[in-house]
Amino acid sequence: MANPLYGAGPSRSREGLISRNAASSDEIQLRIDPMHADLDEEIDGLHRKIRQLKGVAQEIETEAKFQNDFITQLQMTLIKAQAGVKNNMRRLNKSIIQKGSNHLVHVILFTLFCFFVVYFWSKISRR
Repeated sequence: MANPLYGAGPSRSREGLISRNAASSDEIQLRIDPMHADLDEEIDGLHRKIRQLKGVAQEIETEAKFQNDFITQLQMTLIKAQAGVKNNMRRLNKSIIQKGSNHLVHVILFTLFCFFVVYFWSKISRR
């Protein structure tokens, strides 16, 4: 069986193309079978599909750019929020250090007050 590559022998492809030996061994001649004349329609169909794919690719590119911009803005917002939290923590720590541990006394007093309110309320509601 002859090798159909590079014009080594006539071969018929599925689409109806026939390769024949040319005068030079480096050339291939192709002839289109009239039986498969719908190649133009297939080519036009492929062109339409390529245009559709190009449109989809452009939409994907637009969406990717939009999401990239959104992520960039989100990162900037997060950086600002982190800086704000860090600044507030620094202020809170300075305030605690300057005023001492009075905040702990206030928390304990508030807890005791809440406990006594609940206790007295339960005593009054039983009567």
